[in-house]
Amino acid sequence: MNRRHCAAAAIALVCALGLLTVPVQAMAAPTPDSSPSPSASASAPAVPSPAAPSSEKDLEKIREQIETLYRQAGAATDAYNLAEEQTKKQSGEIVKLAKAIVDGQARIAELKDSAGAQAREQYRNGGLPPGAQLVLSDDPQLFLDGVNKVRTSQQASKTVLAELTRTQEDLETYTQDASSNWHKLETNRVKQAKAKKKINAQIAAAEKLESRLEKKELARLRQLEQDAANRAQSAWLATRPTPNVNVSGATTAAGKAAVAFATAQIGKPYVWGATGPGSYDCSGLTSQAWAAAGRPIPRTSQEQWRLLPRIDIQDMRPGDLIIYHADASHVGMYVGDGAIVHSPRPGRHVTLAGAGSMKILGVVRPDR
Repeated sequence: MNRRHCAAAAIALVCALGLLTVPVQAMAAPTPDSSPSPSASASAPAVPSPAAPSSEKDLEKIREQIETLYRQAGAATDAYNLAEEQTKKQSGEIVKLAKAIVDGQARIAELKDSAGAQAREQYRNGGLPPGAQLVLSDDPQLFLDGVNKVRTSQQASKTVLAELTRTQEDLETYTQDASSNWHKLETNRVKQAKAKKKINAQIAAAEKLESRLEKKELARLRQLEQDAANRAQSAWLATRPTPNVNVSGATTAAGKAAVAFATAQIGKPYVWGATGPGSYDCSGLTSQAWAAAGRPIPRTSQEQWRLLPRIDIQDMRPGDLIIYHADASHVGMYVGDGAIVHSPRPGRHVTLAGAGSMKILGVVRPDR
């Protein structure tokens, strides 16, 4: 092992820890310009011509475009949130490894001092370990004492050398692990930047579409959004099986606490990447609600879908999470009676909605 290389790498890593004290850019509501930058425009879908819509068909087409843009922004938000969580994890791992490297360097210095002291003592004794002179004595008791001292000294030397070797090997492993984690950290930061750029581009494009509408057209657009949600909810209720109360059972105390927290946030604005207390994105609301109930769950809707226990939709009970869209990019909390509480999208607030008002992917239960 190249000890100088190991030590240099350790010192460089410890110095680099100062970078970790710089917080990840705060997740605040994006405020895109009315004219997106060239880079943002390149990644956002083209918007219709400036001409105001003149028919219901035109408005419906705009509604669908806006819905698509916000869904894409939601998926990018999930990617951003996941990258941020991974960045925090890697930063924490690097801090732990750096501390282990510093401690290892200190221990190696101590062991080298101990080994040096033993070597100096042998030099003073003519190259013989402590007690060796007693072995040469004609006195049987002194001879036995000398043998014991020689054995003790030899064992101590072996112990020091073994620990020194082990500590040096550990230090090399810590350095390699820290380098790997640093690479992962930088990779996740790049993912964050790309996701943020996409989020801003999609939201800017959606807002530009809405900005071209007159007041009465905006009101009609909102009504079209509500009509579409109502149609989807009615279709879902018509095909929904009767809840299996024997399987689902009563809502748990944790489930009730999660619902109470989530519904208490109604009226607070959606902000992508936000986890409260003043604003939330969709998974920020559900993750914080279950954290308040004493059951921490994954941060993003995609991770909630991937990692939490899945249940049949007919066995839903209040507190369960409904995951929406094929890419699991949205989540709401079931509150009973066919309704959810969720944080919809930019420009909207935490609200109640029909559980079937969006395309359901599946249901997960945090406290199963």
